[in-house]
Amino acid sequence: METVMWSKPESERDGTPLLVMMHGYGTDESRMVRLFEYLPAEFTCVALRAPMVIGDHYGWFLLDYFLANDFADVIAATNTVQAWINSVRGQHSSVSLLGYSQGMAMASTLLRLHPADYRATVGLSGFVLENELLSLTESFTVPPPFFWGRDKADLVINEDATAYTGQWLNENTRLTARTYPGMGHAMSKTEMVDVSAFLRHYVLG
Repeated sequence: METVMWSKPESERDGTPLLVMMHGYGTDESRMVRLFEYLPAEFTCVALRAPMVIGDHYGWFLLDYFLANDFADVIAATNTVQAWINSVRGQHSSVSLLGYSQGMAMASTLLRLHPADYRATVGLSGFVLENELLSLTESFTVPPPFFWGRDKADLVINEDATAYTGQWLNENTRLTARTYPGMGHAMSKTEMVDVSAFLRHYVLG
């Protein structure tokens, strides 16, 4: 990853749980950096910049209104993130994922491909990819803890994607689902309180 932003200096990261944060389509890592102060201080948070240039901003893979994508692009982006995480994993007590919007698709895909690598996963105002190849290869020995936060009136994530996401999460994860009326396609301080409680419970014990 060419651009990453850390919540702690390198001297304070060893032995801490790592939270890898991925932004949405057409934004950048600053969207995630603004969340650092609302997340548990015990964590080292790191916000990654997606590699694909989208206008003046960035994305993980090309996406249209219907959330259609080229799965080869998805796998390429996922492999890049996984390789970067593996390069820092040894410094931390565990690794968890947080993704917003398209970043939720990335976080859930990383979990599906490498289920033993991640302690907990958070998806905010996003979706899980509906993909036959992923469905055929994924295998969870134990349902992984997953937090899904959204506004039911979010118009950015279409109804079919939301329905599939709910079905997949209910069937495959230990799901904590919360809705936030009036939030829209965004994140809120109230939501971060719930995310922090989830991470404390499943990661810090």
